[in-house]
Amino acid sequence: MEDLKISETIQKGGEKYRSFLHEEAKNTHWRHGAPPTYDAVNQLFEEGRTKVWEKGSLEEIVQNAIKSWEMELSHKIRIKDFKTINPDKFKLIVNGREGLSAEETLKVGSYNALLKSTLPEEYKYYKAEEETFESSHDVFRSAFPRGFAWEVISVHSGPPVISYKFRHWGYFEGPFKGHKPTGEMVDFYGMGILKVDESLRAEDVEIYYDPADLISKLLKGELISQEESAAADAPPANTGNCPFEKQIDV
Repeated sequence: MEDLKISETIQKGGEKYRSFLHEEAKNTHWRHGAPPTYDAVNQLFEEGRTKVWEKGSLEEIVQNAIKSWEMELSHKIRIKDFKTINPDKFKLIVNGREGLSAEETLKVGSYNALLKSTLPEEYKYYKAEEETFESSHDVFRSAFPRGFAWEVISVHSGPPVISYKFRHWGYFEGPFKGHKPTGEMVDFYGMGILKVDESLRAEDVEIYYDPADLISKLLKGELISQEESAAADAPPANTGNCPFEKQIDV
């Protein structure tokens, strides 16, 4: 019965995989003025996932809860509009580093939080401290024009402390930091520990993975000229199309 209650809670007001996407949309401050759509990355997810979880299973519940949290982090600009976290207790901890509060995580964005490194400067191929929320998303939207999908591989414990294994993947079909795309699928695996309250709101999110599994595959492409790199790294021109046609979020 507890799993059923949790499932009903996170599915309220959502699309197929993300709850709270349309609930109270008129009162929510969205980063781009309106709720995003996830058609492109949902297609990538459905075509490339290695697991199809039974509806209502713990694995599906965890997978959708984390997709919903990432949606809010990427597209809502006020913590008060978040439904997936306990804002007073929330911490994001990556590879054992000092945890970031909800406001700190929202300020830097998920990519910068996940890719911050203590390596010497000469070995930092992605410098999170020099990127903004917006520029970090532009970098990976450019590299993965079809999206960057995410799935739960396994769940090893249930609420309130959930441990799970995940996979992230996409196709490297656009430039990354002056490197030409290879067209290859890029994926990596990691482990997570998610502490939640009785409503499945996240209090602590711990993520453990090797960033080199991602960055090394994005550096395989040939270097391009400064002129080509500047043109490729520039934000896409406003063609009048919906800015949410392709999402890189999980």
